[in-house]
Amino acid sequence: MKSMFKKAWVMRLALNCWPPLFFSGIKIRHLSADFRSAQVKLTMRPWNTNAMGAHFGGSLYAMTDPCYMLMLMAQLGEDYIVWDKSADIDYIKPGRGIVTVDFLINESLLDDIIKNTANGDKYLPQLPVYVKDAQGDVVAKVNRTLYIRRKQNRHKKS
Repeated sequence: MKSMFKKAWVMRLALNCWPPLFFSGIKIRHLSADFRSAQVKLTMRPWNTNAMGAHFGGSLYAMTDPCYMLMLMAQLGEDYIVWDKSADIDYIKPGRGIVTVDFLINESLLDDIIKNTANGDKYLPQLPVYVKDAQGDVVAKVNRTLYIRRKQNRHKKS
């Protein structure tokens, strides 16, 4: 990860200015200094509302990207490759007003990743993400699959 993104406040600022998020009405409300938790919000605007008067599904999907990938890159460091591999979304009910997503990386997840990549194998954890409305009701569930692998030592000593 580039050195400018090693500080959470810099990453949060950069993501909040990044056009795909900014122009969709998506804002990183919180990113902890240790990259273990984040909260993202989406405010309803005329340009992110669908024909039925609810949040556009693409905006709901976009608000879950790329948080887990970037947070895990910060947690695992330069010895790991972390990519978003795939995701699918299940729309539960129409989302209106402000909707939020909470991201959390716990020690169990990190231990699981380290264990499953110790031999250089790729690991594809699936992380559920819940988009919730102001009442706490689930609006959509996004299943994000990440690609994680420990980098091979390219400069082995003889």
